[in-house]
Amino acid sequence: MLARMPAGAKAGLVLLHGRGGSSRDILSLLDHAALPDVAALAPEAPGNSWWPTSFLAPTAQMAPFVAAGMQSVAKAVARLRDSGLPADRIWLAGFSQGACLALECFARQQDWGQGGLAGVFGFSGGLVGTADHGTASPELMGHRDKAFDYPALTGKVWISVHERDPHIPLKRARDSARALKDAGAAVQLQVFPGAGHAVMREDIAALRGALNA
Repeated sequence: MLARMPAGAKAGLVLLHGRGGSSRDILSLLDHAALPDVAALAPEAPGNSWWPTSFLAPTAQMAPFVAAGMQSVAKAVARLRDSGLPADRIWLAGFSQGACLALECFARQQDWGQGGLAGVFGFSGGLVGTADHGTASPELMGHRDKAFDYPALTGKVWISVHERDPHIPLKRARDSARALKDAGAAVQLQVFPGAGHAVMREDIAALRGALNA
């Protein structure tokens, strides 16, 4: 787990890389977003992948990988809290697989502390979900819908996706935004035109704005 822990940090950030990425890669977002005064931790997945399949895979198949990823995130959040940051000044953010894991961790709300986390940024991501639901759909690349059974939430959520993302169906991103809003979070869904799968300048601007607030 790589860390940047500046003295006197007013906010904390747990950054999660995508498939084939690394903690060093994702930590560089701090430089792009010009956030030198934010304490950040970046866990690294075994083999640089949080899970070996699409996040759309059946719940039973995803469960052990999600659980392991959530443990890594919980350790990072605990370390930020031990540094003196309250839970409501700590954010999660990730790209691709890391975005999906960050969104799922935020939605499931582990014992983060009173009031919960400040929020989450899912760059090219969507919720993993809590149970299989419905039938296979072309809109989900031949996978089934998922149920989104989460506790009441507070905090802010940013989800971004391209209209034609090769890994994140637009339907899942929209369903994720709706589920988190229904749970009580303040949600912004950013849909980029065309095809793509990347962290965009609008993503960086949103991250900078939230953590500099």
